[in-house]
Amino acid sequence: MKVGCIGLGDIAQKAYLPVLGALPGIELHLQTRTPATLDRVGDGLHLPVDHRHATLDALLAQDLDAAFVHAPTAVHPQIVTRLLEAGVPTYVDKPLAYELADSERLVALAEERDVSLAVGFNRRHAPGYAQCADHPRELILMQKNRIGLPEEPRTMVLDDFIHVVDTLRFLVPGPVDDVTVRARVEDGLLHHIVLQLSGDGFTALGVMNRLSGSTEEILEVSGQDTKRQVLNLAEVIDHKGQPTVRRRGDWVPVARQRGIEQAVLAFLDAVRAGKVLSARDALATHELCERVVRAVVDRAA
Repeated sequence: MKVGCIGLGDIAQKAYLPVLGALPGIELHLQTRTPATLDRVGDGLHLPVDHRHATLDALLAQDLDAAFVHAPTAVHPQIVTRLLEAGVPTYVDKPLAYELADSERLVALAEERDVSLAVGFNRRHAPGYAQCADHPRELILMQKNRIGLPEEPRTMVLDDFIHVVDTLRFLVPGPVDDVTVRARVEDGLLHHIVLQLSGDGFTALGVMNRLSGSTEEILEVSGQDTKRQVLNLAEVIDHKGQPTVRRRGDWVPVARQRGIEQAVLAFLDAVRAGKVLSARDALATHELCERVVRAVVDRAA
């Protein structure tokens, strides 16, 4: 199975290539416009020179069975369009694009060409988060905070807060009837944001503070007088009277803990089986992010 990896930045090197490079039956091909990076990463994976490509044209000439896109968000539309038009099942880092119109166009193109398009919302596959879907969820609270990183609203929401948005959408137990956004913007930079989704019998809150003094991710789901916490995707604490703590095993790879390994395997299994994956649900997350961005910009105006 010939698999291309486009873009060899941190996310590719730390998360995806360790998984792809260890899978049996995979003929891995790399593509980046940076020769030094291509050589260094290719050498680290012991790939032959003819599996390393400086251009997308050269990569597409390999008749790929699937591709992973880890290039910067700004070039996603261009790259994903080329892959879909070539009939290559494509997995792309979130977001699909910064502009909703581009995301809509890519999803429509995938459907028109009957080609798989998957977006890398790995938290849906992370064991701690997936287990929360089996817990009572009358109240959902997710925080994803950073240190000293206020940012332009669209970039922050689409590159980072989108994980919070998608996780809330994944975990809400019913249709959302109301969406509320609160935010603090100073000098054009988004400092913090709060998203509230509510429906029949549940409320979900997503919070991001870019000046929190701590880099952390905390998920809590509660209902029926019980609560489950997941700390930094690694530690699960169940509260029912006395807390019970389950920690990530010492030998569990980070990619598995964060759901990346599972997301990769699910995508490749679908490709092998000839199953076409739809990005329609991922597009709904992008649509909600666009609503968040507009609410933030309107408040700052």
